[in-house]
Order: sequence, then structure tokens, then C-alpha cells
Amino acid sequence: MGIKGSFELEVVSVRLVQEASIMSKTKIRTSEDIINLVGKELCSMDREVMCVINLKTDQTPINCHFASVGGLDYAIAHPRELLKAGILSNAARMILCHNHPSGNLLPSKEDVRLTDRMQQVCELVGIPLLDHVIVGGDNSRYFSFNEKGLVKNPCMQYRSDYRQIEWDSPAKAAEGGVRR
Repeated sequence: MGIKGSFELEVVSVRLVQEASIMSKTKIRTSEDIINLVGKELCSMDREVMCVINLKTDQTPINCHFASVGGLDYAIAHPRELLKAGILSNAARMILCHNHPSGNLLPSKEDVRLTDRMQQVCELVGIPLLDHVIVGGDNSRYFSFNEKGLVKNPCMQYRSDYRQIEWDSPAKAAEGGVRR
């Protein structure tokens, strides 16, 4: 049996492209620092926009990635799009920020779900999520998930001695995995 045609597999590459800068060299220490950095830009938008601020270990911004532009009251954001620029930038930490053009700063259920999901995903990839900030109105008001105690960055500790790990039976492992 011969192959009736050739099979081609295209080779692609993914690159980070640097655009015009809106960032500064000021370290991000507070929610106000985040607002001073991107708040004015986000408040000028007429629809919801989700951005990610990628940070070095000392919390100096590396870049800002506008990951999603949505409608008047929503922006669809998936963790893979939110993490892409951070991974390509070798970010040590990240901050989510988006606007509510209505000026209502109360997070939606989707905002809370996304923040929770991003915390989990960020923990897995080793780029902690420091905050998720919602801005609106005249840029003087904001909602910070971190300030409200809704962003937690637990330090995961792994055992280095495999003999100390408690292994479950195969049936229990299928149900819920290895116990900690």
C-alpha cells in the first residue's frame, strides 16, 4: 500500500511583539499603583476591556497585555489568553485589571469565577495572581479583590522525600488523587 499524496505539517512560531509603551518603571505595591498605571486608559474605553499586567520578581511591570475587548457589560476572558503574554515574558507575578463602563464597581459572578479560576491556574504555572482590580467611572474609584481578601496566594509546599508521601489505593486515587 502506498501513500497517495504527501502530508505536510506547517511549522509555526509564537512570538511576543512589543507595542507602544504605556508602562512605567514604578514598582506595583498597592491597588492605587495599578490604577495610576492603567486606570485612566481603561476608564476611557466604551466597553469592557480585560488586561494583564505582567511583573518581574520585584514587582516592576514588564508589560501590559490587553487580552480581551468585549461589549458594554462583558468581556470574555479565558485563562490561556490571560497567561500567554506572562509566560512569553517570563513574568514572576501578574495582576488582572478590567473596567466597568457603567461605573458600577461591584464584581459580577463571572468576575468572581474568573478570579478564582485564575488563582488556581496561576498557582499551577508558578505565576501568582496578586490582584484583580475593577475600575470605572472617573478613575477615582475601584474594586480590588486583594483588598477585600478575595485573592489568596497560598504557598504550595511539596515534600522532597517521596517516602513521606501517603499513597492512596488505585480506587481512591481514581476518586480524588493523592492525599496531602
